[in-house]
Amino acid sequence: MLGTTAFLNPLTSRTIAQTEMNDQSRQTILALSRQAHDLTETSYQADPAVKGDPAWAEKQRMLLADMSLHLLQTALREGELDTARLQTNLFSILKISAAFLPEKSLALYADAMIKP
Repeated sequence: MLGTTAFLNPLTSRTIAQTEMNDQSRQTILALSRQAHDLTETSYQADPAVKGDPAWAEKQRMLLADMSLHLLQTALREGELDTARLQTNLFSILKISAAFLPEKSLALYADAMIKP
């Protein structure tokens, strides 16, 4: 209990206290995701591996983590969900994942994400 009276928000059918807690949680998660994103992006950029190197898969895993954080940020950003950004996030995740799951034809699904 928050110790305050909770009022119903007619737009969301949630209490004002629930809305404030969700907003606070959202901001905390976004702040943590920015920190995680900075770390993953720095790590990815510092990795000298190139396609064909034995370490390439590990570098791609870091890129997948980076793209996953972009998806998290898109999902939790204030306001309406930016479906164009969501589409781009999913495309990137599917393209990168295709190398790890070649039997699943993920590249085809990724390409379908960008076709009208």
